[in-house]
Amino acid sequence: MSHALNRKRPDWEVYFLKMAQLASTRSTCIRRHVGAVLVKEKKILATGYNGAPSGISHCADVGCLRDEEQIPSGQRHELCRGLHAEQNAILQAAYHGVSIQGSVLFCTNFPCVICSKMLINAGIRQIFYLEGYPDSLSETMLNEAGMDLRRIEMEDDL
Repeated sequence: MSHALNRKRPDWEVYFLKMAQLASTRSTCIRRHVGAVLVKEKKILATGYNGAPSGISHCADVGCLRDEEQIPSGQRHELCRGLHAEQNAILQAAYHGVSIQGSVLFCTNFPCVICSKMLINAGIRQIFYLEGYPDSLSETMLNEAGMDLRRIEMEDDL
């Protein structure tokens, strides 16, 4: 017996971006919830979301240093308790000994310049993202490195 799908299957890009959106729901950042998924050959290698390192108090619990210091988005990235989603995905892969060279990043937001430098050196070759980020140096560096950047617009969230 053949069963027809009553719904449209998402393409791979939408599928993995929805996974990134799901990862973002674990974020403990007060300002922005970001999720990231590293994929190779249609297999998930690692995921990440933004938040404080393991064992450290979450911003959601102790407050946001960036808000207290009135630091604008996209500036002074080092003044934050948290790690970015892309950083956490790279670290998760390293922790478990998973090579991410040649993989693709699916992220809810365009990477900042710090994450961009890490992604370039980690051998990521392509980035799919949903929303921009106010960091023009990031885009400049990713373009110079020959990174394939693709913004995807999706009709619905989770």
